[in-house]
Amino acid sequence: MEVLKPQKINLNSLKHFSDIFEAVVDEEIEKSYIENYKNNNFELYDVSIKNVILCNAEIIKGSFEKSSFLDVKFDSCNFSNTSFENCSFIRCEFNNCKLTGCDLSNTRLYNICFNDVNLNYANMSIASMEKVLFENSVLVNSVFQENKLEKIKLINSDLTQAQFFQTRLKDIDLSDCKIEGIAVGIDDIKGAIINQFQAMDLMYLLGVKIK
Repeated sequence: MEVLKPQKINLNSLKHFSDIFEAVVDEEIEKSYIENYKNNNFELYDVSIKNVILCNAEIIKGSFEKSSFLDVKFDSCNFSNTSFENCSFIRCEFNNCKLTGCDLSNTRLYNICFNDVNLNYANMSIASMEKVLFENSVLVNSVFQENKLEKIKLINSDLTQAQFFQTRLKDIDLSDCKIEGIAVGIDDIKGAIINQFQAMDLMYLLGVKIK
């Protein structure tokens, strides 16, 4: 599966900012490089963000609700407990970021790469996800509920105690992931690809005990 990455952006063509709000023009942020921005309880609503690099940002308990992200690259950012509810992400890349406890519910994720990302306790309920790559990422105790998943790839990622409700995992390869304590229904896991050791973690679905 090939995931389209953000369009290559020439750094020399970007306007440089240290404050996100200074980059907003007519409810848009475009062709900007924003570095070292820090703000707790940040709020940005219904803004279009495209052709942007956000580097070393720290936004804790913030909100980007109903915003759209197109060709955006996030490098070494911390968005812990921030809301991205009802947002759309197209051709975006998260590298070495912290999204612990983030609300990604009702989002659209299309051609997205999560590389070395902490998504512990993230809420991805009712998200539409197509061509999404999770590589070397941690999704412990993350929640997937009523998700539409298409062409999802997980490489060396941790799904320990992740919860899947009414979310079909058919044809998704979990064999390279940790799935201890995963909460999933038998109908949802049907057709997923697992290895022989992971099968032991899913025996509870059959209601049997191993002696």
